[in-house]
Amino acid sequence: MPWESNIQARKDIESVVSLFAIHGASMVVVLNGVLADECPTSVRALLAAHPGYRDAAAQLLAAAPRVVGPQGLLYVAQRELAAAVPHDKNVSIIGSDDATSCIIVVVRHSGSGAVALAHLDGSGTGEAAAALVARALHLAAGYPEGRLELQLVGGFTDPHRYSDELFANIMLSFHRLSEEIDLTMACCCELNTALGGGAGSPLVTGVGVDVRAGDLFPATFPDKGPEMPLRAARTITGGPNSAQVLDIYDNGVGMLRIGPFNYDPLRGVDLWLEQTDDFILKHLSTTPNAEPPHFVHHIRVTLKFIQTHPFPAVTVFPDNRPHFYRRDEQTGLWAPMRF
Repeated sequence: MPWESNIQARKDIESVVSLFAIHGASMVVVLNGVLADECPTSVRALLAAHPGYRDAAAQLLAAAPRVVGPQGLLYVAQRELAAAVPHDKNVSIIGSDDATSCIIVVVRHSGSGAVALAHLDGSGTGEAAAALVARALHLAAGYPEGRLELQLVGGFTDPHRYSDELFANIMLSFHRLSEEIDLTMACCCELNTALGGGAGSPLVTGVGVDVRAGDLFPATFPDKGPEMPLRAARTITGGPNSAQVLDIYDNGVGMLRIGPFNYDPLRGVDLWLEQTDDFILKHLSTTPNAEPPHFVHHIRVTLKFIQTHPFPAVTVFPDNRPHFYRRDEQTGLWAPMRF
């Protein structure tokens, strides 16, 4: 998680809590098959009332992780969301990875098989929860049977408790929605922490969902799809669009959609690029001891992109239109659309 995100997370959770204080709310998250009276805002509280969630997390942790290729993949990066349905010929797996202190949220409609997934870091959490439910219900229209199911994966017991704050924020965000949703898995925080060697580390940092089967599994995605430096630039800069969780998939036409968005120029980007790998890891991650080996390379590529495109509204989105990609039938990869 980039270092700016934890500040936004605290602001978001305070705003959600204040909304409850003003308006009140009825619990709509179903826990262990029962509509809960109170919203557990920690994994410890959840387990105290419903210890069965430990078994659901253990099943995921015991599953063999898969390395997923780019064919048929809809990859969701940090502060992005997307939704797909089983009969979508363009998407067979939807997923995300590199979630250390972040949490990956999956909402699935059991009747239609519609799946919506987001990679949340503390920014825009309430809006993202509402959007995930709205996307899943929209795609499930016409299916009389089925329920909404919620699965949370990622985060760990980090020294600053960023993941604990994020888990609380996510639970409160679903709590305030009007639709009932059944929490079926919460492999987060203490349930997703490997202890040993001093500092803890996350056990699972990525998941994929087989859209047709509905199965969720541990996964990594070496090829994350097009324009990742541009997509990542939003999360380490400020600006009017940087805190939003953007929907990157147009279900109606089966296209990956990137932007348009803007971000603020990053002051001192030249200086950042001159620093050592250790310095970048220490200062541009909230959890430097838990990051994957490619983290610094990913940051450097992103910083170079920002250096080249300090004003993306001018150089990347000059016509203020999204960049669209559609699935190439021969290769199975996303290919840019030319208009």
